[in-house]
Amino acid sequence: MHRPSLIRTCIAGAAALGAGVAVAASAQAGAPTAPEAATSDGWVSTGTGITSGVSGLVTTSRHSDGGYDALIVRDNKKPGENRLAKVTHRPGEKARVRTLDWRGSRTPVDLEALDKVPGHPGSYVAVASEGVGYRFDVADGTAHVRDTFTLPDIGEGDNFENFALTSRGGKLAAVWADRGQDDRPATLYAARVFADEHGGTTFGAVTKRELRVPYPSQDVRHASDLKLGGTGSLLVSAASDPGDDGPFDSAVYNAGKVSFSRSGHVALHLAKDPQLLGKFNSHKIEALACFPNSRQGVLGTDDENAGGALRTARFCER
Repeated sequence: MHRPSLIRTCIAGAAALGAGVAVAASAQAGAPTAPEAATSDGWVSTGTGITSGVSGLVTTSRHSDGGYDALIVRDNKKPGENRLAKVTHRPGEKARVRTLDWRGSRTPVDLEALDKVPGHPGSYVAVASEGVGYRFDVADGTAHVRDTFTLPDIGEGDNFENFALTSRGGKLAAVWADRGQDDRPATLYAARVFADEHGGTTFGAVTKRELRVPYPSQDVRHASDLKLGGTGSLLVSAASDPGDDGPFDSAVYNAGKVSFSRSGHVALHLAKDPQLLGKFNSHKIEALACFPNSRQGVLGTDDENAGGALRTARFCER
């Protein structure tokens, strides 16, 4: 029996997921931890130290009091270090962070991006910097890997910190990006996603575009994360990273739009001048996510030796 693919899960909404994956636990599920409460600028700690950063995130629920639940991935590389965690935040309280087990065919190294699979609640895709993707479901404190794939058309020197999914009229597409560095712009990629005859994930023709941001201007990663808004807007974070002790600076932009042609081709329309949505000093933003049907979203940081943090901000589209 073949494992169901990413596209088959999204379009067909299959309830039964594939069986028989090998087990490789990257970290044992831990008791909830309680990092520091929100600071005066709205940031809430996800933990201290270099293994506690946030390199990708999705929101999973929003509470009436303004709190939320989220899943975060971490770019840890060594055995025993946490790869995935659940965060619960309520206003005025410390964030609760619960590490989750990772079970699948291999232990991921350097997870940098996370997004939901459209049309299938509880199913997610995480992507590592080398371009390997993992589709997984979360149950009973464990991430169960159901499918793996490799991004197509990887360029020399590409370091991926971004991956997002969108669907229109039953068509599924992915957008991802090499982060770029200083004079080297970020390279954005987009393609349709399909199921092959064996139930694996395959990609259609790839479109590429280059992106440079005006701020930050030094030690800059032009695309440290990206997500797609409800009408296809391309939300991109950029960050300055001079080293493990900073100082860091970040910005969030509306960098353009993603669209489908009548034939199903995925097009990337990048703005000549990306629209600045906000600057965030003293933090290295590597993750962003929007609440459904809201202009509010959540930003996540990987501040290296200073740990990680989350905060809400107004940067999304309805």
